[in-house]
Amino acid sequence: MAAMAGVGQQWVLVEMVQAFYEAPAYHLILEGILILWIIRLLFSKTYKLQERSDLTLKEKEELIEEWQPEPLVPPVPKDHPALNYNIVSGPPTHIITVNGKECINFASFNFLGLLNNEKVKSAAQSSLKKYGVGTCGPRGFYGTFDVHLELEERLAKFMRTEEAIIYSYGFATIASAIPAYSKRGDIVFVDEAACFAIQKGLQASRSNIRLFKHNDMADLERLLKEQETEDQKNPRKARVTRRFIVVEGLYMNRGDICPLPELIKLKYKYKVRIFLEESLSFGVLGEHGRGITEHFGINIDDIDLISANMENSLASIGGFCCGRSFIIDHQRLSGQGYCFSASLPPLLAAAAIEALNIMEDNPDIFQTLRAKCERIHKALQGISGLKVVGESFSPALHLQLEESCGSRENDEKLLKRVVDYCMNSGIALTQARYLEKEEKCLPPPSIRVVITVEQTEQELDKAASLLKEAAQSVLN
Repeated sequence: MAAMAGVGQQWVLVEMVQAFYEAPAYHLILEGILILWIIRLLFSKTYKLQERSDLTLKEKEELIEEWQPEPLVPPVPKDHPALNYNIVSGPPTHIITVNGKECINFASFNFLGLLNNEKVKSAAQSSLKKYGVGTCGPRGFYGTFDVHLELEERLAKFMRTEEAIIYSYGFATIASAIPAYSKRGDIVFVDEAACFAIQKGLQASRSNIRLFKHNDMADLERLLKEQETEDQKNPRKARVTRRFIVVEGLYMNRGDICPLPELIKLKYKYKVRIFLEESLSFGVLGEHGRGITEHFGINIDDIDLISANMENSLASIGGFCCGRSFIIDHQRLSGQGYCFSASLPPLLAAAAIEALNIMEDNPDIFQTLRAKCERIHKALQGISGLKVVGESFSPALHLQLEESCGSRENDEKLLKRVVDYCMNSGIALTQARYLEKEEKCLPPPSIRVVITVEQTEQELDKAASLLKEAAQSVLN
């Protein structure tokens, strides 16, 4: 046996030598280089020893004294608008006191005038006596009160959907809903004018984002076709990739509505899901204030998820999502703002319920609001140096400069002078504010004009006249 093993070893050696002679020259050279490189790595030092330099105590103290740490944040000028805000005294209702001056309020999103409504306040006070101030716990940890369940049931009934879920913070509603469904690797087609809450939700989802031009359905379809072509190249990946379209019913930064009927057609043609953010259109559009689906007469079941805050028309705090039961139930397990934030204070839930009662009992209020929006929209036309941006029925309009001064900073200063001029004459307006370094598509500077049902025709005409006077004085 030993003799046979020796013969086998000799035969292997002969084969190796034979293979060495038959191998191509470049192969031998490459192997030789690799062997030399390995030998070098084995015997070379991984680091070089540096000569040690001991400092005296005095030298160390001098170095410490000279060292200046980098600032945690960049320096902010003292005249930055965020550091010089207006102070409101009392409720921000129809008449508002700003910096000690009484003004007509054209700045707060109190569209239906319910913020100071006696019925709403009475419901909140009764709830305060029964439940206390807050909840001190998320919904899953003793933070669910019967009034929360009642509000969710009422919202679902009002919107004519199977179920609704409420959040304690309006901004967190859509920002939590998007990443609850769209994950890494999924694809989201989103309008470039989407509000900041949507942008934060997209960022948290870590999905692949495809921006399309504002309300440009041809551009959206182009992106959908490109994705369809990519899916055909890799059908296995396409089967597990979810696709969403995210739009606003009434755009916060533009004041115009999305072309929902065309979006529905693209949804079914390219098999995507639609998420609709209706914070500005809920309680505004439609015969009964149900939003853009009612405005266009579209079946609400064609929308996969609707979200809105309760901080505008309902004059409360928080937000809600509504849709089919299996969709909403998923948020109770995956919506970060729902799972980890303390639940909505019961007094605010009670206030929202009473606001819904008023909306249902007074459907004429929506026509009243629309008429006032159209009145001031018409009155604001033809202001020298300013242009109106937004639909005639939008309760939040934007006034932008017709021509820029050359820099955003100068444009904002010019618009601020217009706002200050109006403020000194008893009309409270505000400039639209953005986190400039974080916005995907930064909107131009603008003055925001907010219309409510409480403003009289005389006050609407006064505001329009004063804006024309301010523009004439400041811009010309």
